[in-house]
Amino acid sequence: MDMARVGVVGGVLAVCVLGACREACADPMAPGRWSVEKARKWYDAQPWRVGGNYTPRTAINQLEFWQAETFDPETIDQELGWAEGIGFNVMRVYLHHIPHQQDAGGFHERIDRFLGLCEKHGIAAMFVLLDDCWDPEPKPGRQRPPRPHLHNSGWVQCPGAAVLKDPARHDEMKPYVQGVLRRFARDRRVLCWDLYNEPGNFQGGKYPADPKGKDKLSIQLLRKAFDWAREVNPTQPLTVGLWAGNWSSPAKMSAINQVCAERSDIMTFHAYSGPRGFKARAEATLEFGRPAICTEYLNRPGGCTFQALLPYMKSKRIGAIHWGFVAGKIQTQYPWASWQRKFTSEPKVWFHDVLRANGEPFDPAETELIRALTGRGRRTGKLRD
Repeated sequence: MDMARVGVVGGVLAVCVLGACREACADPMAPGRWSVEKARKWYDAQPWRVGGNYTPRTAINQLEFWQAETFDPETIDQELGWAEGIGFNVMRVYLHHIPHQQDAGGFHERIDRFLGLCEKHGIAAMFVLLDDCWDPEPKPGRQRPPRPHLHNSGWVQCPGAAVLKDPARHDEMKPYVQGVLRRFARDRRVLCWDLYNEPGNFQGGKYPADPKGKDKLSIQLLRKAFDWAREVNPTQPLTVGLWAGNWSSPAKMSAINQVCAERSDIMTFHAYSGPRGFKARAEATLEFGRPAICTEYLNRPGGCTFQALLPYMKSKRIGAIHWGFVAGKIQTQYPWASWQRKFTSEPKVWFHDVLRANGEPFDPAETELIRALTGRGRRTGKLRD
């Protein structure tokens, strides 16, 4: 920004001149929050983080990923090897409270095994604990098969509507959040903790079970999630991503984004628009003065591509984590629009995802660019084992 900005956030008067450190704008120093200096020191010690949101191709959702009966370390090992070959060094990974309620010890062992595979391939994990997206009625056990040609037809929320709509039940998530955090609070294989994905996302009313006034319910759980995590005090930073609306000035921020901005140790954000819109969101995020990681992007038909944005993110040292990796049961090579109009075959231009189920890239130019920018990976032509 090249203009002075004056705003009030959390009762703190902030003056931002020439884009210099909006850290004052949203930094009332919530108890336990890392200082800007600590966050910057941590980030400066990291390589530039580039990777994807990871679900193995054999899992339709977080439950099929993590439940004992369907946990698939062989596929995970293969796919993380492909990620290493591209040059990725981070994966954002969704957990769920149901496997923890079923058998916390077994769930932790599977997470530990997953982290061992990540370490084998030089990849750090960013874990997501809660999520307001897609089906609000998660159920344990066998998951339904994908609906053909439909984007994310089986993804489930955590905790889901039954718990979220009743604030008296929110504390049921505390043993899960704190249990996972305590087990891995000092594990160097964990990059950071993304406590809550897209809090308040109403999914455009796709699901009747989604509670009305969801944003007001979600903000209550969001605040508790931060409180529970601060009680554990992990060595890794905490974050919740800015995702909806406009955060270019304090006056334009939603209540949820304000909590995220005031309580996160590092700033994360989602952006699926083309270069102009993406860069506006990225620059607004950088103004907070803290390290920034984009934890969701990639919308090829909309101009949100690796070629258009990855060099820019490297120039700004913004971490880059796109949605998807291997096209599989979540079917996110199909667009969001597949919920509005019927697809009968795979789109010519993929929406998300990078590799086909056999490990070959959708677009070899993309994987070559990623290797070139990260300076990692293997130029072997094919990624298939």
